[in-house]
Amino acid sequence: MRNERSRFTGTANMLFAAPWTVIETLLLTSVCIATFFFAIVTPPFQAPDENQHYMKALALTQGIVLSEQRGEAIGAELPRAALDIHGVDFPTDVPPTPRRFDRAQIVDSAAADAGRPGTAFADFPNVASYAPSLYAPGAVGLTLGRALDLPWIDTFYVGRLVNALTGLALLIAALRLLPFGRNALLATALLPTFAYQTGSLSPDAVINGLGFLGLALALRTGFMGAAPARSAALLVTGPLLALCKGVYLPIMAAGLRWPQDRRDLRAGVILGAMVLGAIVFVGWMHYSGGSQALYHIQSRKTGETMMTAPLRDQLAILLHDPVGYVSILVSSVVERAPIYALQIVGRFGWNAILLPLFAYPLGLLMLGAGVANGSGARFGFGQRLWWLAVAAGVALLIETAMYLTGTPLGADYIQGTQGRYFLPLLPLVLIALSPDSAIRGAQRIFAVAAIVLLLIAAATVFDSFWVHGFVTSDGMPPHESIARALLLPSPRW
Repeated sequence: MRNERSRFTGTANMLFAAPWTVIETLLLTSVCIATFFFAIVTPPFQAPDENQHYMKALALTQGIVLSEQRGEAIGAELPRAALDIHGVDFPTDVPPTPRRFDRAQIVDSAAADAGRPGTAFADFPNVASYAPSLYAPGAVGLTLGRALDLPWIDTFYVGRLVNALTGLALLIAALRLLPFGRNALLATALLPTFAYQTGSLSPDAVINGLGFLGLALALRTGFMGAAPARSAALLVTGPLLALCKGVYLPIMAAGLRWPQDRRDLRAGVILGAMVLGAIVFVGWMHYSGGSQALYHIQSRKTGETMMTAPLRDQLAILLHDPVGYVSILVSSVVERAPIYALQIVGRFGWNAILLPLFAYPLGLLMLGAGVANGSGARFGFGQRLWWLAVAAGVALLIETAMYLTGTPLGADYIQGTQGRYFLPLLPLVLIALSPDSAIRGAQRIFAVAAIVLLLIAAATVFDSFWVHGFVTSDGMPPHESIARALLLPSPRW
């Protein structure tokens, strides 16, 4: 092994990742504990769009792959008892008054199944066109819950747990495969938003996990060689990542070397995986009918309820005035950047609950300490610039996709983009910014900041949902005391 390591050091190939430290193992364990904590403690459907994700996964358990349209509704015929745990027991469409959950609600929901026979049509337009691969883990969990003859509310939690296990398994695989920059990926996973979303029935568990895995495989292939097993894994991961959301597929370009030897097959394997992913994505769109499901949204500019634009019509506007779109893009990103930052660190419920404000600089400190731990390998300026360009390009695709499919026709802003959409890109940005070697003391600061941040997030979620209550509203909650805003979660402001 010593000879093999020496062969990689100082040559065109990179050194294998260093052995795991005790602190890194502790931090990964913390991510797992936090994820399962959120999966159990977060009330049903209190992650963004979790109600629709639940219905989509439930449809898959019934063998329904493609949604159907009935009038203006798009969805599937599903068991009424399963639907009523959202529609009746834990609705998300509630008035803007303080809301606090109680254990008795779960007990009552479990007892109500027998009085809810038959089926009803479930409407889930926001996620109707998503690929079934995103919902396979949740569907497995729901199927397991029913096989155990559990009430629907308990089955929902089993679905969450299996989804969380899948997301964590993908994270661990990515951490094991990364040839360098492991602390950059750990820092991203230690953000409360990652654990919160992974601990829900959201497909974010699969999207983030496959994004991390695709990045790790691409970097390992590009910098350590295209071994047969590695190449096969990359060719499988590419299509799966594309089916998550096609905009994430270019993350794999991070594995391209700068400069690249044209005779090297590694670039061909990476590009081949991306091309195969693009083909599979187009194939799914063709099989599913390629139809865009329009849905109502509340305009963040006017507050009015409006319909999202047909993709073709919105694209025609963009192509007619691309300079105008660039202006819209820049102004929207500048305006929304502070919101993205808050959401990337942690903003719970339907983006309604903020951590104590001092936790956000703590999150920045944690990310900075993760960067200060170093990448463990040397890279030139060109390589780092390429990684930042890849991340910026994917971010641009995310914003453009939301403009085309989630924004009213002809709007002068971009609607619907959330900070969590950028989590798959964050490790690459942090790797690009990491020094070659660790700065002394950085790992201890990293560990302390990360654990304290997760503890604050856990306390915020428990207190806001089960003790104090919260209000679902857009924007910043009102507050009268700077001290309270700094030290307490937003429902207590």
